[in-house]
Parts: sequence; C-alpha cells; structure tokens
Amino acid sequence: MFQDNPLLAQLKKQIQETLPKKEGNVKATDRGFGFLETDNKESFFIPPNYMKNVMHGDRVIAVLRTEKEREVAEPQELVEQNLTRFIGRVKMIHNRLNVVPDHPQLKDAIKARAIKGLNPEELKEGDWVVANLNSHPLTNANKPFTCVINEKITDSNDKIAPWWVTLARYELPNAEPAPQDSWNMLDEGLERQDLTDIPFITIDGESTKDMDDAIHTVKKDDGNFEITIAIADPTSYISVGDKMDDEARKRGFTVYLPGRNIPMLPRELSDELCSLIENEKRPVICCRVTVDSEGDIQDDITFFAAWIKSQARLAYDDVSDLIEKGQSEKLMANDVIAEQIDALHQFANVRSKWRSNNAVVFPDRPDYRFELSDDNDVVAIHTDPRRTSNRMIEEAMITANICAGRVLRDKFGTGVFNIHNGFHPEKLDTAMEFLQKVEAPFEKEELKTLEGFSALRRWLNTLDSTYLDNRLRKFQAYSEVGNQPAPHYAMGLDAYATWTSPIRKYGDMINHRLLKAVITGNEPSQKPDDTVGEEIALHRRTHRMAERGVADWLYIRLLKNAVKDEAVFTAEIFDINRAGIRIRLLEIGASAFIPGSLIVDNKQRIVCSGDLGTVSIDTVQEYQLGDTFEVKLAEIRTATRQLVAKPVQQFPAPEVDSDTAEKEEEKA
Repeated sequence: MFQDNPLLAQLKKQIQETLPKKEGNVKATDRGFGFLETDNKESFFIPPNYMKNVMHGDRVIAVLRTEKEREVAEPQELVEQNLTRFIGRVKMIHNRLNVVPDHPQLKDAIKARAIKGLNPEELKEGDWVVANLNSHPLTNANKPFTCVINEKITDSNDKIAPWWVTLARYELPNAEPAPQDSWNMLDEGLERQDLTDIPFITIDGESTKDMDDAIHTVKKDDGNFEITIAIADPTSYISVGDKMDDEARKRGFTVYLPGRNIPMLPRELSDELCSLIENEKRPVICCRVTVDSEGDIQDDITFFAAWIKSQARLAYDDVSDLIEKGQSEKLMANDVIAEQIDALHQFANVRSKWRSNNAVVFPDRPDYRFELSDDNDVVAIHTDPRRTSNRMIEEAMITANICAGRVLRDKFGTGVFNIHNGFHPEKLDTAMEFLQKVEAPFEKEELKTLEGFSALRRWLNTLDSTYLDNRLRKFQAYSEVGNQPAPHYAMGLDAYATWTSPIRKYGDMINHRLLKAVITGNEPSQKPDDTVGEEIALHRRTHRMAERGVADWLYIRLLKNAVKDEAVFTAEIFDINRAGIRIRLLEIGASAFIPGSLIVDNKQRIVCSGDLGTVSIDTVQEYQLGDTFEVKLAEIRTATRQLVAKPVQQFPAPEVDSDTAEKEEEKA
C-alpha cells in the first residue's frame, strides 16, 4: 500500500528515520522468526513477516520499534549478504523451478532460473545444483529472493553424491590434473649420487601407490645411528611457473576423502615416475644425519641428490606384526631387510624417548577408515590404531623436517615453515588462572618461552585426566604456515619445515627447490612469497572441511538404523557450549551433539559452561571436557547430516521431602 501511495510512503520513511537503529547479524530459527544479534551481544526479536526479507547470516541495519507491546527489529538495509554462491537441491513448485539451499538454517525454496546453456528440462526434483543468489529483497524493492542455477552437480539418487556435492561446495577439483604428452627431467645442475645398491626400504599402507619416502638406517658400534631419508623428487620434472606448477599451487594439496583421493599432480608422476616403487630407479633428494644413542640430532646434517632403488615395499601391518608379535615369514626371510627394520625401530625408539623428554609427543589416536562397496555404499568403518611401524616412519619424517627447518633457517632465512606460537597473548592470563587453581608449577613468563611451553605440555601428559589439557587448548594460538623461521611450540621444536611429501603438498615442492639450492650453492629457483602461508592454510582448512563433510554424510548412511537398534557408543567430550555437549563416538570417529534438553528435561536444573568446560546438574558437576561415557543416538537428521545423542545415564529430579513439597504447593 505504501508503494502505491507516495505520501504514505514518504510519511513512513520520515517516521523510520526517527526510530533507533541497530546493526547486527540475522540468526534464523526453525519456527519462522529470528533474532538480530549485535556485536556487543544484544539480541532483538525479528517477527516472521520481517524474516521473509532476510536470510540467516545476513548482516543488516534494522530499525527498532514496539509492536504488540514487544520491541522488535525490522531489517532495513543490507550491509553484507551471507549467501551468494551456494549448493542446493531442485524443488519443483507448480511446475516452476526452485532451489532449496543445502544449509541447516536455510529451508525455504528460492525461485530459480537456469543459466543460458543449461537446459531446465534436464533438472529434476532433488537434483543437486550450484546456484548464485541474484536478487535480495533489501536491495531490490522487497521483491522475493531469486537465484540462477549455474551447474548441475549430479542426480538426486546418485550414491556418489557425497563426494561430488562436497567437492563442488568447497570448489575443489573432482579429477587429477590433465596428463602431459611426455615427461622429461630438467637440467638442474644437480650431481646425483648413485645409491641404487643401498638397501632402502619403504613402509606404507597396503594400497598406497604414491610412495614418496624411503629410508636406510645404520646402527653404529658406538650406539649412534646414521639415517638417510630419501624423498621423491617431482620438481625434477616440473619447472617453476610452468602450467603444471601453477596447477599444483592452485590445488595446494592432494585431496584425501573417505574412499578416494584426488591427486595434486597427475598420477603419471605421483603413482609412477616419482613413486619409489620397489626395484625401480628413481631420482630423490636425501637427508643424511647422525642421531646419537640418546636420540639427539647431531650437526652433520647433509642434503644431496641421488638415484635409489627401493629394495623392499613393506606394509605397515606386516612390519608391526614382525616387531610386536615376531610373526612375518615374508620379512624374516631376508636378513638385509630384517636388519633395516630392526635398525629403524631402534632409531625410532631413541628419538621418541628424546622427544618425550625434551620436546612434545602427542598421544596416539586411531585412524578411522570407511569400507565402501563397489557402488559406494558404506559397508563398515574400521578403527586402525597407531602401531609400531607408523611411529617408526613418523619419527624418521619428523627428523627429516627438523633438519630441513634448521638448514633453511640458517642458509636462507626463508622457507615454508610450520609455526606455532604457544598461548595466544590475549588469553595467557586466563590460562594462568586455570593453572594456578591446580597449583601447576609454572610461571607466566616461563610459558612465553619454547622450553617453558614444552615443559607444560609434557606435564599435562602425565595427568590422569585430560580436562586441563582440553581446557588450555582453547587459549592456544592456531598453527600457522609462514615464510619466516619461527619455533613450533606445540611440537616443542625450534624450527620445522616439511619437505617429505612433495607429491602431495605444494609447500614441500617449494622447500625442495630451496634445498636443491643448498646442494648446488646456486640461488634458489623459487622462494616463498608473503602469501604462500595464507594460501596453504586456506587449502588445508578447506580440505579438512571437505573430508569432514563427506564423512558426516557417510556416517548418516552407516548409522541409519542406530536409533531403532538402540546402539550404545562410548563418547568423549571435545567441546561444551551453553546449548549442550559436543562429543566424538570413539568406536567410529563420528561427531554428535547432546542438547541440554536430552540430559535433563528441566533447563533450570542444568548449566552448560563453555568458559569452564563443565556441565552441572542441580549445582553438581557431572561432566567436563575429556570425559568419556556411554550414549545412544536420539535422532539422525538426514537433511542436515547431523547426529543427536543422549546419555545412557539418566538424571532424575531430586527427591523433595513432604514438608518442602507442602510448602511449595502452598506457594503455588
């Protein structure tokens, strides 16, 4: 009506200009209404009729007015649109094309049209698509939301949808890079030592094809170890700035998803020409160093180029069985290989002991592996514990990366370094409050140093409960990647630069080129610029979200009957907020949420404290971070791929004596 009557519209505008305004973010609810949440924690009610003009996550300026004796917010101006490019599913309404965003807080269908070149008739109910919001009511005279469909991802019933949809959501490639017609090694001025007679061994997963590290270990008579770590050399085929190099930098990493991976480099390189296949001559970059009998890395770190032939392609489980059980006829039959396994095992033991005493060793956690059928159904999930052979390779790779970090720091003062700064400066005081309550033997200034922080981490590992460890992690800085050397507090190391996975990580390719300059004495063909750390961090974060996204989808498939079957799981608390508890199901690795309402039915009885990391019921602390307990699944939300759980243990209301009950009845 106001739009039809200019005078009334002008009057409304004048009235609105006199009303107070607030800027904030829109938070939608399942019941149609929403809230405007400001930066200073204020919250204002948005009625359903006003919510039609905004979406969850929009940042808006709203006018405040009183309606029906209640203060409400009416969004007036769009500051920042939350939804632009999005993934959704086709919904036909009156034979017209609509898209429902695949988002927990966005459930309304948006009117859609297909981009030119995409046939609308090929789009069916439930199909997965990529769309862009092209009209917002607050910027287009209160006209409805509309979007444009840019791409069809896959059909509604495609069992491979979890992978295709997730890759599209995060704009990740769904195939390896295009192969080249031929591959020729570059003339880099490197003299490669011939080590093809040296008994290098590889230890990998049974199905691994991109084998990028091989190891030769010698235990000397004085108890010291000489270890040579050979790493595959894809930069011997790829020049800085060529098409394949640009593609590798754009991808950043090989994408690892449950059941499949998408290589950073063409499989001709990753699985064939560069893979350290048994009895095949391959170019490598080597690091050779002495580690003394106490596990301390010596100063004789040497990097050089070489040719090697792996003389044994070993699998983690076979090597672990040999060491842990003394069972493996295949490995015991070859004395040379058995000697290599034994020497590497002893090396790993002294290095692990050294790191436990002088740096930081993380507790072992299992890996969770989905077993899929040929048509991509989930058959089972397997829990693979960290075994002896995994730790052997881990210690060798950590040693190699420490050596690279020190050499690049001292030679060039630059490289791709993994960095961790310990406690966030603004959160250190809060962390100290927790430590003082438990009378921890550490001072504030001490925890600002690498040695002090490492000592704290080692002390935390000695405690029976993981509560304090989990709580203090909230106050730590995030791990970073940078082009300037700096300590890695979380590992307790003075410098750390990874170069051991150049087939799978572009940052490792950069470090390879720097190490080649160390070997030749020439200027590096590539140095990391100031943006490389942000690029790598963004890639890593995106890949982790994609991996978790596919896993969440597969867990929903795997657990479809768990509520009906009343399956019981062991849960570990990894986060607590005011709404409830976030847990990990230890048998399968899935994450789930326990809302406070499923712990006790009266919200007045429960307090979930994110600040303290505790849950209290009737003023008694019942749960804290790191606790384990039994749960059942209460709900499986297929549309949003979320698991909702509840504790097996119940908390009945406290008994009230008769006198108290009578007094309460009189009050009522």
